[in-house]
This record gives sequence, structure tokens and C-alpha cells, in this order.
Amino acid sequence: MRSTAQSVLARCDELAAITDEPGQITRWFHSPAMQQANALVGDWMREAGLEVRVDAAFNLIGRWPSSNPKAKTFVLGSHLDTVRHAGKYDGPLGVIAALACVANLKCEGGSLPFHLEVVGFSDEEGLRYQTTYLGSQAMAGTLRPADLARVDEKGIEEARRAKSEFLGYAELHIEQGPVLESKGLATAAVSAIAGQSRIAVELTGHAGHAGTTPMKLRQDALCAAAPIIAAAEKCGVLATVGQLAVEPGASNVIPSRVVLSLDVRHALDLQRLEACARLKAVAEAESKKRGVKLRWQIIQQTKSVPCAPELTALMRKAVALHQTRALELPSGAGHDAAAFAKLCPVTMLFVRCKGGLSHHPDESVAAGDVGVALTVLRDFLMLLKERHE
Repeated sequence: MRSTAQSVLARCDELAAITDEPGQITRWFHSPAMQQANALVGDWMREAGLEVRVDAAFNLIGRWPSSNPKAKTFVLGSHLDTVRHAGKYDGPLGVIAALACVANLKCEGGSLPFHLEVVGFSDEEGLRYQTTYLGSQAMAGTLRPADLARVDEKGIEEARRAKSEFLGYAELHIEQGPVLESKGLATAAVSAIAGQSRIAVELTGHAGHAGTTPMKLRQDALCAAAPIIAAAEKCGVLATVGQLAVEPGASNVIPSRVVLSLDVRHALDLQRLEACARLKAVAEAESKKRGVKLRWQIIQQTKSVPCAPELTALMRKAVALHQTRALELPSGAGHDAAAFAKLCPVTMLFVRCKGGLSHHPDESVAAGDVGVALTVLRDFLMLLKERHE
């Protein structure tokens, strides 16, 4: 499907030109650019013969009805919003590739034993309200009152849909990591979306003159922070210290206060929580040793979301038809699939991206890899069709 892959990439280019911030790719929830993006992709959906609507949460939905009106619905989707100064493919590739796959199936003729929808979610990145999955959570009916209070539009609850309506959900997405590239593979099924802990660590000691305070009499907040940072690198899961603020920040003054961020992720929640406990123990020991006050604040905790075994087995089988190895990889990044899992079984397909780079204007995918992903997605739907006929 190379020619189709080239068409998908061309449409990604066209969509990338729609932005709220000239000179870069930025689209946030219900902004002028998002409305324009929905209109453009909606036109492409209509060209493919789909029934098109935008729901109360501004999710774009293209529907191919089954010949059986009582059938359940299977959804292919991803998001059309972006981070600020984004790349072309994080989110939009999944929507446009899904549409291309459905368009090809329609051209082949026949029908499916389930309704098929292509969904472009309105807000996965959380750029406008700093809350992720606004579009998919609205559809899943899992928005909290606090989330709704952030929204400046009425009636978003009307986007909610019933669990009984759905058969499942599949999301094609760039890997956002380097594993596929290191393995020389184009695609992989996804086993789970990792759980995440975000923690703010504050260490408060005492400032002092760098030239007159003896080493043994110091309460150096930065020296207390250093072993925590080193422990994060060796804690056995994905752990990152991405922010570090040091006060007073003078070269000749002992640091009196340090605030650092901890981002800890793993597909198994128990391992993630155990790693967090070990890191906290290191922080407590160092604080006590150096006479430094510790404040350990959990900012956010999200549970891991395992992909549905039956759907993932079908995805892996489809991958095996086109690659010498059919891997299953966990996703360290969040996706709309995590929110949609509250509504129905979910699965995902990763596509190799150059250097594992994402959330960056240099995001890149190869047409050949997109072609493989399109055939995998088609074969997945055919396997699903066989199972439900």
C-alpha cells in the first residue's frame, strides 16, 4: 500500500499547515485551527463515503454502518490536537491512516459484521485545560466535575456513549521511542499503557558561605538531592528527573533549597509503586543524614492500562503476516486508548519513528513503514471480521 502510504503522509503535511500559532504546529481544544482541522478531515471522511458528525466534545466521527443495524461498533482512532510546537504525526497519523484503511476496504466492496467508526479526538494532549484525554474521556463518560468546570462550552456530557454500543477500539500511533528502530522493525503490537507517578521533591537546608562553612557542618540541599537523582537512574523502572531548581543559585553559596521532579512509569503498577517507595526511602535517609527537611508530594498517579488480550493477539497475528518478528511493546506514553479502555476492550499498533523522536517538529516516519502499518491494520480488521461472522 505504498501509494496509499504516500497519500497518508501528504495529508499529514496538509493538516500540519493548520495551526493556531504561525510558524509551528499547535492545535488546542476547540480552537480555530482545531475547527478547521475537523472540517478538512471531515471532508476526507465524506469523500470516503462515511457518515460524518462532530459530537458535543468536538470529537470528529466518521461512520461506516454495518449491513446489520443491530451490530456493535468498532472504533479506529487517535487525536487531532497537538502539543505546542509539535510534529506532524503524533495523533494525526493514527486518524488519517485509519481513514485510508477504511476507504480501501469500502473500495473492495462487501460489508463488515460490525459498524466501523474513525474518530479524531478533540483533546488528548491537554494543552488548553491541562487535563489529558478530554475528548476520549467525554465519549467514555469518565469526566469528573472538576474537568467539566474547566470547559467553557455547555453540553459536553452529551458526548457520552454506552458501553453496550462498542465491540472494541484500536489505535495506530507512532512509537515515540527508539525500540522499533533498534530492532529494525516497522510495527509492533502494544501490550499495555504504562502507569505513571509524578512526584515533587522539596529539600530545605541552610545557606552558607562556600568558603567559610566546613563540609561537616553543612546542610546542603543539593548534596541531599544528588543521591535521589542517582537512585532514579538505577531504580529498575523508567524514572526521570526532568526539572531541578536550586536556591539561592549563586556559585559561592551553599544551596539552601532544591525542588526536583520525579516521573516514574511502568506497565506493572506494583513495580512502579515499589520503585517510588525505594526512591522515597533514599530521600528520607539522605535528608536525615544531612539535617535537611524533606517534602515528598505526589502530584499525579495514573494506573497502567493493559491492552485487551484477545484484540492484541489479533493485532500481533496481523503483524506476523508482514514482519519476521511480531513484538509486543509497552507504551510509556499515554494515549486515548487509556481513556477508551473504560468503555470497551482496546488495542494499539506502534509505527517506527526516526530516532524515537516525538513532541518535536522533527518527528519523522517512513512511507514504507506506514505502508506496513496500513496492511497490518487491514488484516487485523479482517481477522476481527472472521471472528464475528
